[in-house]
Amino acid sequence: MSEFKRKFWAAALIAFFFASWELFCLLAGVSDLILPRPSQVFATLVARFPVLWPHILQTLATTIAGFVLGVLLGVFLGATIGVSRTAYDTVYPLLIGFSSIPKVAVVPIFVLWFGSGTVPAVLTSLAMCFFPIAVNIATGLATTEPEMEDVLKALGASKLDILWNVGLPRTMPFFFASLKVAITYAFVGTVLAETVASNRGIGNVMMSASSNFNVPLVFAGLFILAGLGVALYVAFSLIEMRVTGWANRKNDFAAA
Repeated sequence: MSEFKRKFWAAALIAFFFASWELFCLLAGVSDLILPRPSQVFATLVARFPVLWPHILQTLATTIAGFVLGVLLGVFLGATIGVSRTAYDTVYPLLIGFSSIPKVAVVPIFVLWFGSGTVPAVLTSLAMCFFPIAVNIATGLATTEPEMEDVLKALGASKLDILWNVGLPRTMPFFFASLKVAITYAFVGTVLAETVASNRGIGNVMMSASSNFNVPLVFAGLFILAGLGVALYVAFSLIEMRVTGWANRKNDFAAA
C-alpha cells in the first residue's frame, strides 16, 4: 500500500469514528448530558474558544514547565542509576515505590507546601513524567556492550569519556521513546492538579463545567487536551527522526 493510500485510509477511519459517534447519538436519542454529539462539542469549542484560550495557554505552559523539569530530573537519575550499581540498588527501589503512589494523593501535599495555583500543577506534572525517562535512560546505558567498554578503557578512555561518547548516544532511541510517553503523563499530572488546586487551566474549566452539567464543554476540554497531546507527540517524533533516524522503526507513528 502506498503512503498516500495509507494516510487516506487512516483519515477515513478517523472520520468514520466521529460519524458513527454522531449517528449513534442521533438514532439512539442520547442526551447531551450523557454523551454529546461531536458536532455539539465542536460548536461549543468554537463558541467558547476566546474564553478557553487563556486556559489552554495556562495548561500548556504548566505542562511544558513540569515536563522540562521532569526531563532534567529523569536524565540525571537515569544516568546515575545506569552507571552506578550502588545507585541502582539504592535509588531504583525508591523510584519504583514513588511511581506506585497515586499522584492524586500527593496533590494535597503540594498544595499544603506551596498553596494552590501553578506550582502544585507543575510539580504534579513533574512527578508524573520523570519516571519513564529515568528508566529508559538507565536501560539505554545498560545496553552498552561490555566489550566496547573494555576496548575504550584499553585505549585510555575514562568512565566519563565512555558515558559521553558511547553511553549517552546509545540511549537516544530510548530517550525519545520515553519523551513521547512522558509528555502524555505530564498532561495528566497538570490536569489532575488543576481540577483540585487551581482556578485556571483546562482542568479547572472541565471541573466547573461538570459541576454545571455542561457536558459538551467537558468534552471540548477533552478534545483540546487530546489535540495538545498529539501535537507534542508528533513534534517529539519529528525531532526523533532527525536525531536518531538510524534507529526509527519503519512503522513508527512519526514516520507517517
